[in-house]
Amino acid sequence: MVHVFHYKDKHYIFDTGSSSLHECDEKAALLLREKLGERVDTSSVSERERAEYEQDFAELEREGLLFKEEERAVPVKSDEVKALCLHICHDCNLRCRYCFADEGAYHAKREFMSLETAKRAIDFLIEQSGSRRVLETDFFGGEPLMNFDVVKQTVRYAKEQAAKRGKKFLFTLTTNGLLLKDDVAEFLNREMENVVLSLDGRKAVHDAVRKTANGKGSFDLVIENLKNFVRIRGNKSYYVRGTFTAKNLDFSKDVLFLADSGFDSISLEPVVTDIPDLAITKQDLSRVCDEYDTLCDKYLEYEAKGKGFNFFHFNVDLEGGPCLSKRVSACGAGNEYFSVVPNGDIYPCHQFAGDPDFRMGNVYEGKLDEAIRAKFKKSCLFTRKKCENCFAKFICSGGCSANNYHFNGDIDEPYDITCEMMKKRTENAMHILAERKRRNAHE
Repeated sequence: MVHVFHYKDKHYIFDTGSSSLHECDEKAALLLREKLGERVDTSSVSERERAEYEQDFAELEREGLLFKEEERAVPVKSDEVKALCLHICHDCNLRCRYCFADEGAYHAKREFMSLETAKRAIDFLIEQSGSRRVLETDFFGGEPLMNFDVVKQTVRYAKEQAAKRGKKFLFTLTTNGLLLKDDVAEFLNREMENVVLSLDGRKAVHDAVRKTANGKGSFDLVIENLKNFVRIRGNKSYYVRGTFTAKNLDFSKDVLFLADSGFDSISLEPVVTDIPDLAITKQDLSRVCDEYDTLCDKYLEYEAKGKGFNFFHFNVDLEGGPCLSKRVSACGAGNEYFSVVPNGDIYPCHQFAGDPDFRMGNVYEGKLDEAIRAKFKKSCLFTRKKCENCFAKFICSGGCSANNYHFNGDIDEPYDITCEMMKKRTENAMHILAERKRRNAHE
């Protein structure tokens, strides 16, 4: 499959079969679009130019860099469990309006996971991990720091058990920052492989949706905690994870605010909700795409000034990255990765938690619903029919199964609005790659 696109005055050709990105001029782009069956006006191209361009296309094709047949790799799906998301706390000290987790309660009672259940979850992961040596545990909520003592004791227990079995644990924790004081920060910095910090951007934007239980904005309560943690974090992994909604479609300003505030690893995700004043609709897509362009320009400008930062949506590796088998596999939810809620019930991932149709067992039972597991194991890029003719399919792997299900009732039915945003930011990311190469060539 070949995708022809432009970013302002720059024209590009992306070949999905070879994962090759080519920069071209406008006439080459027109002729290639015509070759792909589009109705375009090519009257500006002389016969001599046409013949020369056709030679160029033919040469790229001979080199396997254009119109290369896509490989149909076998998805990599293991029966060995590699990761658990522990809902260490089904409660939260914030009341964020867009929260998919029902403000931390997951449409059930507010409760903490006991140390006994956390230990049993760790045992379950080790027992189900087979020959895997490196295992992952993500402490999630709600707000996991509300149950910090159990977090600490679970880390200690997991490390002890892993040492006995010749395994190693990598820990991650997601926090809103309200309880991220010095002793907590020191522990997370020491024990966590990665830490996810929730912050939506500018104060007014953050406070509009991320409120405390008493209805007040939380920005002033968390910002210094988050900055202090990043200062002590040094070169270790972390990222700020924010959400943009219909209330801040000028979200590039929030990304740049975060960068200017000293956060150099940033993810700002579109909200997934049906709340009318927050939901991003098809009518908003044009504005969102324009905003990605604005951010793309600013991103390159910051890099040129030596102020570059890592923005997840603009990370595309066309030359390395995961092998094809992994890229067509979609995520490991429901197959290699599971979510465990405070009572020990197991779900495919945190976004399915509490849904009785997706309960897969309990850590005290020590077994999984194999019918549900088989459904997720089968699911991959090739079972997502909408993806067949999408140029970004080997980059996004068919989108989030939970979002697909919650909006379309089927884990294999991609959510259209997310798809359109994904395609746009992928084009932006490819333009950024080309600009970097161009800049490096002149240095």
